[in-house]
Amino acid sequence: MRKFVLLLAGLFALSVAVYAVEVVFWTAPNPTQEAFWRSMAEAYMAEHPDVKITVQAIVEGPQGSEGTILAAIAGGNAPTASENIFTGFGAQLVEAGAVVPLNELPGWDELIVARRMTNAIKGWVFGDGNYYIFPIYANAMLFAWRLDILKELGFGEPPATYEGILAVGKKLKEMYPDKFLWARTALVQPTWWQRWFDFFMLYNAASDGNPFLSGGKLVADDEAVITVFKFLQELNAAELLLTQPAENPFQTGLSIWTNFGPWGIPWMKENFPELKFGENLVFAPPPVPASFGYVKPHKTFADAKGIVIYAPHASGASQEQINAIWEFVKWVFGSVENDVAWFKQTNLLPLREDLTTNPAFAAVFAETPELIPYAEELPYAVPPLKTPKVQDIQTALSEYGMIPALLGQKTPEQAWEDAKREILLLLEE
Repeated sequence: MRKFVLLLAGLFALSVAVYAVEVVFWTAPNPTQEAFWRSMAEAYMAEHPDVKITVQAIVEGPQGSEGTILAAIAGGNAPTASENIFTGFGAQLVEAGAVVPLNELPGWDELIVARRMTNAIKGWVFGDGNYYIFPIYANAMLFAWRLDILKELGFGEPPATYEGILAVGKKLKEMYPDKFLWARTALVQPTWWQRWFDFFMLYNAASDGNPFLSGGKLVADDEAVITVFKFLQELNAAELLLTQPAENPFQTGLSIWTNFGPWGIPWMKENFPELKFGENLVFAPPPVPASFGYVKPHKTFADAKGIVIYAPHASGASQEQINAIWEFVKWVFGSVENDVAWFKQTNLLPLREDLTTNPAFAAVFAETPELIPYAEELPYAVPPLKTPKVQDIQTALSEYGMIPALLGQKTPEQAWEDAKREILLLLEE
């Protein structure tokens, strides 16, 4: 009996001592993403039996996943690393000193090259020259067009300029007075994150990706902002915008143009199977003024998120744990097969510049050719503002600038001056 007890004790000692290092990774509160990370952790631990990776989904509280993370940091018990971080929230974490600069960890440059992110990563640099977020995916936002109705109006393809869109709108009203070009109630609502899917799509294109903020300073292209405001004002004055609620206006043909993210494709296929990509539905980059100077590529907004590693004071992690989770991240994203698995499981486009040229992704695109335009646009998609004040800034942009300009309550010039004044005050606080 004594030998049996000693044997059990020995086995227990081995079981608790088998791991040289233990880390915790929080995933987005999305079942497909959680499933991906669990499978990656299991595969990694099979190859590295001295490492234990605990994968947990972020529990969303009243303030979303960001609130949960901030509460964990305040308590000094943040995970070793987490995903689901956009650049604006990342800036909050940087300001608090809660995350580590990833470019200072070994193998950063090699990973960027291996994952084919040399150009795309440039949009993720922070004001101090460091990279604190490793981007996982980016949904380059495009506009969807009803190609069937465009053809009825005499246009064989989507217009690429403001002037072309206004010409389409004029013809639309002549043939179908009750139809609209763009139906979007959010255009007249100050909800801060909605500006990602209208203003910043248009601004990034009109400014050729000129930063709106840089190093905590407002560096927006004044002419581009005013041009966007003027375009929206002209659309509204011509009664081409529907800002009242309507059920599925684009899908039913009440409108013929709308901002559209790739996550909406499965839903549209299921609910409106008559809309077929390449036949009566196409996706196109944001338009630009005719004076822009070239046709393509047009920049756009990137709905994008990535991974951060938390600083020791925020997570209690040792340098050994930081190194261990970083080795796991490099292992996951250093393999194109893992990016293919991510793409298949989540339907979110990996932030790679070779999505349409790498044969590893061919099968995925063969099944969903609608995603090809999004992949082609990916290198030209600009991530959200990198500032902890992103919510306040984009609310001010809405309330003092875009909305009154669109409604004709202010000239585009005055609207931008008013919004700029408020944004500068916010940046001085």
